[in-house]
Amino acid sequence: MSERRPPSAEDFDQWYANMAVTSSGDEVKRRFLGLPAHVLSSSLLAWDGLAEVVEALRLAPGDRLLDLACGRGGYGLEIAARTGVTLTGVDFSGEAITQARGLARQRGIEAEFRVGDLADTGLPPASVDAVVCVDSIQFKPDVASFQEIHRVLAPGGRVALTTWEALDRTDERVMKLIRVVDTESALKQAGFVDVEVRDRPEWCSTERALWDEAASLEPGDDPALQSLHDEALRVLPSFDLTRRVLATASVGPNAGA
Repeated sequence: MSERRPPSAEDFDQWYANMAVTSSGDEVKRRFLGLPAHVLSSSLLAWDGLAEVVEALRLAPGDRLLDLACGRGGYGLEIAARTGVTLTGVDFSGEAITQARGLARQRGIEAEFRVGDLADTGLPPASVDAVVCVDSIQFKPDVASFQEIHRVLAPGGRVALTTWEALDRTDERVMKLIRVVDTESALKQAGFVDVEVRDRPEWCSTERALWDEAASLEPGDDPALQSLHDEALRVLPSFDLTRRVLATASVGPNAGA
């Protein structure tokens, strides 16, 4: 199988620009994920899954939250609205950051959004109390990304990330992008403690239904629907060879001492 190259920032800029033109792709996702219209999703985390992530982060009002690879900011802003945290969002797509700032203004939530990378956020050490990373770590799953998360977290800080992993990392039918993801190993190598990686099979069921419908779409000249349709055709052949995970971990209380 020929491997598709990982998408670049420019690819994502175009992807987000297409979504700003038409809401058709968002409407399909909202129907399956149970998301309200004000949560602009760039990912596949459903409403119930978001509640699990919030619980795992153990946030308190006034905590500083980093939404890493934040996309249009929908999930991070929703978490901030629920918990009263101070939000910073980082993404390598300038178009995504522009849209996230607009959504924050629309929702009346104060937040900082800035361009940065999974492995280079530009934030000071120990500057946040929690990090959330939704469906994005697979784009740069090497230890450097996990080390960057550890670096920006204060002692005792928490991370919660969602992604996919191969059931068998030697199975070349699975896209390399997913085959190389090993959240438990990478979190431990980066120095995290209390590492827990949980299968979320119910999330898979929701996603499977979404992709089945997306694959059957006649997208016409709608770029957002075309993108969703094409992604479904890429994902479905190896979908049952992967597992959906929620990974959580903590920074030790004496980190950096």
